[in-house]
Amino acid sequence: MKIHEYQAKELFSSFSIPVPAGKIASTPREASEAAASLSGPVVVKAQIYAGGRGKAGGVRLVDSPQEAEGAAEKILGHPLVTHQTGPAGRMVNRVLVEEATAVKTEIYLGITIDRSRRLPVIMASPAGGMEIEQIAMDSPEKIFKEWIFPEIGLRGFQAYRLALKLGLSAPETKQVARVISNLYRLFVERDCMLVEINPLVIDSGGSVIALDAKINFDDSGLFRHPEIEKLRDPNEENPLELEAKKNNLNYIKLDGNVGCLVNGAGLAMATMDLIKLAGAAPANFLDVGGSANEEMIEKGFSLLLSDPDVRAVFINIFGGILRCDILARGIVAAVKRLEVKVPVIVRLEGTNVEQGREILAKSGLEFLRASDLDEAATLIARALQGEEK
Repeated sequence: MKIHEYQAKELFSSFSIPVPAGKIASTPREASEAAASLSGPVVVKAQIYAGGRGKAGGVRLVDSPQEAEGAAEKILGHPLVTHQTGPAGRMVNRVLVEEATAVKTEIYLGITIDRSRRLPVIMASPAGGMEIEQIAMDSPEKIFKEWIFPEIGLRGFQAYRLALKLGLSAPETKQVARVISNLYRLFVERDCMLVEINPLVIDSGGSVIALDAKINFDDSGLFRHPEIEKLRDPNEENPLELEAKKNNLNYIKLDGNVGCLVNGAGLAMATMDLIKLAGAAPANFLDVGGSANEEMIEKGFSLLLSDPDVRAVFINIFGGILRCDILARGIVAAVKRLEVKVPVIVRLEGTNVEQGREILAKSGLEFLRASDLDEAATLIARALQGEEK
């Protein structure tokens, strides 16, 4: 789960991480009033779940409340297109108006999970203001890391050692080390997957301030944090993904043309690879899980067909806890109800596979049944070629 920058900064403040004074605004008038309540120049920042806002015109430095109102008018109610939003962009419904900061030094600071080591890792770089991926490509030697053993926690010397590598003065190093410690405390106590400050700046007076804030939470830990769940902005999430969550389905929208319905994350990943090998591209990741019933299967299938990009559907099931006969009945019910007009390729193996295949065969519906993965890939390719003709 993601949240907006202004929400992340409110969390930062509660963990003693300094942020600029600012106010949220939903109208140009509110932006003007917010600017008037702050002293001096302000920054008007679009609030969407995407990076690259500054390059796209979503961050504007202004000198007066009148200019803040004009900047907000150009941003609010318009889609903002960045390298992370896709060509359609994201509609901007709020802006953050905050006091401008005289920047002397920019730093990158972030915490995430290093899956290769199975440990949280804190990353810092003196090349702040750049995306961490770009730093890794251009100047990997400028990325410094500290790995944390959860049973021990972040030690004070680790935070200080990381801050010391940034080439700051002694007072600045102490401040950054304190921010690192507080950021890690936030990361652990709020079940985060990622916390990032880019840039963390040293202002002209030598104070450390988080100019930006990004937090992603572990969905599996949200039951412990109802106050975090309330911060979710449904306007920023894909409607199909929201509908899937309501039905306990794991669905992620992708950019391809073949809808996938699979049980198990590993099989889902292999299925997407298979679709690519067939010369197509997956339109989604949909894992119905092992405990799915006929109703959930039917709902998942309906979700696939709600995507206008889907030109074929591939159902790849290895029956275990989810039996093949249950899957087959759910699919037959969905196809009959929805009047499916795209090819449906089905590959079943595992528990009750013969019963599942019999249900499909006697349904009177036109399924393309594959006996193995090679045949499934061939059928996917043929189905898409036939549609193009």
